[in-house]
Amino acid sequence: MYEIAVIGYGGMGSYHTEQLLTLPEEFHLAGIYDIKPARIEAARNKGIRGFDTLEELLAEPSVRTVIIAVPNNFHKELSIKALRAGKNVICEKPVMMCAAELEEVIAVSKEAGRQFTVHQNRRWDRDFLIVKKAIEDGTLGKPFYIESRVQGSKGIPGDWRCVKEAGGGMLLDWGVHLIDQIMWLVKSPVKEVYAHLLSVKFPEVDDNFKLLLRFENGLSALVEVDTYTFINLPRWHVSGDAGTLQIDSFGCEGKIVRAKTSEMHWEAGIVYTVAGPTRTMAPRPQETIEEIALPEVQTDARDYYRNFRDADLGKAELIVKPEEALRVMRVIDAVFESARTHTCIAVDI
Repeated sequence: MYEIAVIGYGGMGSYHTEQLLTLPEEFHLAGIYDIKPARIEAARNKGIRGFDTLEELLAEPSVRTVIIAVPNNFHKELSIKALRAGKNVICEKPVMMCAAELEEVIAVSKEAGRQFTVHQNRRWDRDFLIVKKAIEDGTLGKPFYIESRVQGSKGIPGDWRCVKEAGGGMLLDWGVHLIDQIMWLVKSPVKEVYAHLLSVKFPEVDDNFKLLLRFENGLSALVEVDTYTFINLPRWHVSGDAGTLQIDSFGCEGKIVRAKTSEMHWEAGIVYTVAGPTRTMAPRPQETIEEIALPEVQTDARDYYRNFRDADLGKAELIVKPEEALRVMRVIDAVFESARTHTCIAVDI
């Protein structure tokens, strides 16, 4: 039985415990620790072991791996402490506050000979895997532009997420997920980063942002997070030279429209549309395109834990590698610099 304990029993800590408790034949939830005694008592009321101190948890010999689910500014300190105590570490996202912090933690994990990674669980999201499959299958031809966004209208929760010192803001909250997905999808270095970070309601942190990435292979990607949008745009919009994919929401409603032929011979004359006369933007003849359903995919977010365990035991390759997390953090560093200087930042990440 693979023993895992959780540090921090708030929203994400509770999520991890609930996920692990659904896999009783594979994992044993060794217990939790939280800085708030009331949270420890809440775990005990559910039959979960509550450690009275962090030191007690880290000294427990049966615990092989710890999950760190605390505010972002404590990730580095707790990760290093756990690694040096001989534990493997799964750290909640964003893995650290900046790339330099992550470099330090990766070095400690290598010195300690322990496995370290970040909880980038949205690589198992169904909408993302649909996009991944459509691109890998060649359904869209060669992709050249990807839009990925999440939008809401309720603003940021009034907790540490709106405090700069605690690592708040949407770039570090949702942005790390969307950037990680794009960079796992596009096997090419990032060469340029340009970003707008907006503080609509919270002056300390970004509550809306738009980020444009240009990759060495010529593909461009728009990553967007909004918390004050009342009419949502599609979750995904992917343009390829043979077709276009759209996914409307996390519910995965959407479609693919693609060309039936690789070449089109357009009429030379002007076409009259509702918008007026045009040649370039005239509708494509219906007989030259086809609409197909999105591909089917199967996914289970709990495979994240299974892969971590199997990699730790030498039975599989770790899917979410710390070096990939480091690339994401370097992009985020560049995003903050672009927003600060109002310029496009040249990178090689």
